[in-house]
Amino acid sequence: MEKMRMESVDRTAKNMEAIGALFPNCITETTDENGRAKKTINFDLLRQMLSGDLVEGDEAYEFTWVGKKAAIMEGNRPIRKTLRPCVEESRNWDITENLYIEGDNLDVLKLLQESYLSKIKMIYIDPPYNTGNDFLYRDDFKLSKEEYAERNGEYNDAGERLFKNTDTNGRFHSDWCSMIYPRLMLARNLLTEDGVIVISIDDNEIENMRRICNEIFGEDNLVTCFIWNCSTAGGIRPKFASKTHEYVLCYAKNKEALPTIYAPLSEGAKRMYTQRDERGIYRDKDFLFKNKSTNVNQKYLITCPDGERVRPKEGYIYRFIRERFEEAQTEGLVTFKQSSTGPLVNENGEQAHWNIYIKKYLGDAMGAPSTLIPKEMISIYNVGTQCVQNLFDGVRVFENVKPVDLIEYFINMFSDENAIVMDFFSGSATTAHAVMELNAKEQKNRKFIMVQLPEACEESSAAYKAGFGNICDVGKERIRRAAAQIADENGISVGDFDSGFRCLKLAESNMNDVYYTADEYSQDLLSMLETNIKEDRSDLDLLYGCLLEWGIPLSLRYRTVETDGKAIQIYNEGDLVACFDCNITENVVKSMAKMQPQRAVFRDAGFRCSAEKINAEELFKLYSPKTVVKVL
Repeated sequence: MEKMRMESVDRTAKNMEAIGALFPNCITETTDENGRAKKTINFDLLRQMLSGDLVEGDEAYEFTWVGKKAAIMEGNRPIRKTLRPCVEESRNWDITENLYIEGDNLDVLKLLQESYLSKIKMIYIDPPYNTGNDFLYRDDFKLSKEEYAERNGEYNDAGERLFKNTDTNGRFHSDWCSMIYPRLMLARNLLTEDGVIVISIDDNEIENMRRICNEIFGEDNLVTCFIWNCSTAGGIRPKFASKTHEYVLCYAKNKEALPTIYAPLSEGAKRMYTQRDERGIYRDKDFLFKNKSTNVNQKYLITCPDGERVRPKEGYIYRFIRERFEEAQTEGLVTFKQSSTGPLVNENGEQAHWNIYIKKYLGDAMGAPSTLIPKEMISIYNVGTQCVQNLFDGVRVFENVKPVDLIEYFINMFSDENAIVMDFFSGSATTAHAVMELNAKEQKNRKFIMVQLPEACEESSAAYKAGFGNICDVGKERIRRAAAQIADENGISVGDFDSGFRCLKLAESNMNDVYYTADEYSQDLLSMLETNIKEDRSDLDLLYGCLLEWGIPLSLRYRTVETDGKAIQIYNEGDLVACFDCNITENVVKSMAKMQPQRAVFRDAGFRCSAEKINAEELFKLYSPKTVVKVL
């Protein structure tokens, strides 16, 4: 049986395979630092293959910084880590489809590359703005802890992965760019073809963020940059200008695949709807508008109620071509009103006696969004912070919280009713709150994936004094409390919408180091080879490790059955079956094979001898020949 890899995907190797498929002549060989042969890319030849002209010199229009190459390599480098289920900290573990993942988001994004490849419809992130007081991740794993401490300031006693990026740092912008670049690289892979990433940012890094996104997503895939009125400019008068806005950048994975986007109308626009009929409230929208186009498809003759045949005046055209106008007329959406000054003329070119309007109903009133988000539609920072404070009985556990309606605005704009929405800078879990609130209001089934580093709360903070050890504790509790509040406000039960989450925690691999480097162990350490799995790992830990490697979503249902006293895990009714017990009997293997699963996995040490392992393979070939069988 083939052994499972138990590490994240090597993106460099994957990229090399893709290049080799397109340009096999660009794949060559070299030697590594140990003198062993390895495949590599002839980049000079690849550049020439991608150019119609002779490639000379090194001048190019490009965006770079100190550490960019290392940041790209870090995004592609595989890791030997896993996600451990934490059932006791979850809510509705057995039935929820939501995930809350604790850990460094770079590592988590690497682990999710297979299970959620091209599955996320919308990603919202609110990364550090790099104000000089924000904390950034230490991502340079090539340096030892001591070397990195010498360059960038000491780790704390717990060896935590954050450091304060003050503006006196010689690599102030470079460190921020190196932090965000590999995370956005990996995030793009997770988006569906028509998926969108939505990024909140302010003036400190808006320029660098746009340049990085232009590289990763492509300049042509910029949807727009929204401006959010985030503050009332209260407080101490600044020396120069009051900061009352922030930016929300939106990039599509493939803008050609992105459907037309709509946004709810502002209150001011809604006031234009003053008429009512049996269908509801509507307004009359002009059917003609000024345009010098000579397109005959929008200048045809229309017969009015008294028989007068009319067409647009010079400089005007209709909104619809004839076929669409006739559909609207059949649907009762066309209104004729008498007018002596309208933009229509009769067949003789004389002023017509009519004007034409199209009914626009408020219930269908969704228009093209404005890049300047109307003030009356979205709340400011104070509202978001107050929302969390109210949830926590008046305790200010979090500062500068995005308002729920800001994220709801974009979820409504970019996601459908069954979409997965991700936030890998989850913070206080506002995105999870927004997803649950929309689901409850609209009876939809969107799912969320929150990712957050368990950053310790300062002992002087209100959150710490309220009993919260780290930010993840605050975020998970907010989800629980928000779910109860949403149910109460909508007059429903928390069971009427998905108000739960599966909590998973980033951890070192389930496998002992010997699993990867047995050749480095001496004869007197052979006792360590008796099992390749760490002693503290449960069957559920091992199951989730297999899900990650095989690229199976982590939110599906599973059950456990027993045969001959051995536990068999059945994930999503046959996507994967597993037995991690020892001394596996033939009856256990046979019962698993008869389920005809897509995949099956056993503990390598679960078989008493090689003959039993071979027999297990033969049983699967007999009862379920299409099943992929592996061992840990």
